[in-house]
Amino acid sequence: MKNNCTETKEKSNGEVQDNSVVKKKVEWSAKLIVAALAGAFGSSFLYGYNLSVVNAPTVFIKTFYNETWERRYNETITEDTVTLLWTVSVSIFAIGGLVGALIVTPAVKYFGRKRTLLLNNVFAIVAALLMAFSRLAGSLEMIILGRFIMGIDGGISLSALPMYLSEISPKQIRGSLGQITAILICVGVFTGQVLGLPEIFGKESLWPYLFGVIVVPSVIQVVILPFLPESPRYLLLEKQDTKAAEKAFQAFRGKSDVSCEVEEVLEESRLQRNVQAASILQLLCDSSKRWQVLTVIVTMACYQLCGLNAIWFYTNDIFKGAGLSPEMIPYITLSTGGVEILAAVFSGLVIERLGRRLLLIGGFGLMILFFVILTICMTLQDRGEWLSHLSIFCILAIIASFCIGPGGIPFVLTGEFFPQAQRPAAFMIAGIVNWLSNFAVGLLFPFIQRGLQTYCFLVFAAVCLAGATYLFFVLPETKNKTLLEINQAFAKKKGHSEVREMDQFAETRKSSGEQERHFTSTLENGEIKARIC
Repeated sequence: MKNNCTETKEKSNGEVQDNSVVKKKVEWSAKLIVAALAGAFGSSFLYGYNLSVVNAPTVFIKTFYNETWERRYNETITEDTVTLLWTVSVSIFAIGGLVGALIVTPAVKYFGRKRTLLLNNVFAIVAALLMAFSRLAGSLEMIILGRFIMGIDGGISLSALPMYLSEISPKQIRGSLGQITAILICVGVFTGQVLGLPEIFGKESLWPYLFGVIVVPSVIQVVILPFLPESPRYLLLEKQDTKAAEKAFQAFRGKSDVSCEVEEVLEESRLQRNVQAASILQLLCDSSKRWQVLTVIVTMACYQLCGLNAIWFYTNDIFKGAGLSPEMIPYITLSTGGVEILAAVFSGLVIERLGRRLLLIGGFGLMILFFVILTICMTLQDRGEWLSHLSIFCILAIIASFCIGPGGIPFVLTGEFFPQAQRPAAFMIAGIVNWLSNFAVGLLFPFIQRGLQTYCFLVFAAVCLAGATYLFFVLPETKNKTLLEINQAFAKKKGHSEVREMDQFAETRKSSGEQERHFTSTLENGEIKARIC
């Protein structure tokens, strides 16, 4: 057993053939697929659903705000006040997400990845009940509070879920499994659009049901997830429970011999010997991870600031500007959700072939192209009806370009860049940047649109250009690579000092020698003993 596991690693720097051999042996076990789908359905699906669900009932909720205000204060609410209340209702989702991102690190450390996802459903269920019964109670504050609590759920799930998926998946399919987060976000957006149609819940009497539906995915996750294992890396490195980690690996890999998997995790623990769980400040001060942290910040900021949330939040207004009739808008909006799903699935299928780097930079590049064309079309749309149709095509193309790369890969990269001790802090940094950027777009886009009019999307094109340029010069390819190989790639990209590279090389050789001696004796005895400080 030692030969298969150790020899392949010893040759990994110089041979692509070994990687392809290993890749063929990797299988998608049933529990791995169920864990990914159940985790994403109660997490990223709800995030996507809550992005789009506010579009359809906008007019009805504003009317409800007006009626409630008039009943309380015996006066008609002003248009500016209604707009302000609605803007707060939409944007406070991001404030809740920021709160969730701040509490996710202590949560995943104390409860573990799986239990954090399970407990997070409490926020979703409470938020759903508040928003669903707000009309019955005659309280507009219940909608605003519900959106805030739903944001907390999103802030926790968008960090805990990618962390869980990256730790349970083999490195050969780590990108494809991580893309399930993006795919379920798109499915959630599409579901919100479908249920918001006038034929379903998009009526004045039925809009509270749109929020009550949130309970369903949460209940499904609560039913399924307890029967699945915790992250084996968390069990082995943080809980020091070797037997539980072995069982978890066996369940997720669908095989009894998991010595290679445990060996890889223990190798990481030796490289990180005596390193306690890092705080945000410690991670920011770690010079060896400077470019990894900066890359996470840039990708997460561009993920939100590239303009997709502006399209999700204000799709109806954009299509009105393109000259579409109000009756057609809900059905044209539905096509955006379908395009998102197809593009995200395509990305999941090709990410292990094309790699993260090409999809991410290529996605931003295509977005720049279509943002420029969209600006031209919207500026000149009075000169021909065909320009309005071309602008709709550009919106769909922008959405597809986003979902092919920028829509899910930032979450995958955050899980790949950092060791176990630093991963929670890294996801907290990513979450803070994500939700602050989300709030900024939701709050500022109407003013940008009003000030720049048809040129507003050039702002997002500039953001995409800046992100693509940075990633072109800094981001190495990470597909099918170990943490040590990714760190070495960053060192080569950005020219870390020669002393640091020599130290890494010496440390690698030392750990490889220790690994061979340790596992030869351990595996011959037929058991794996945890040697973790």
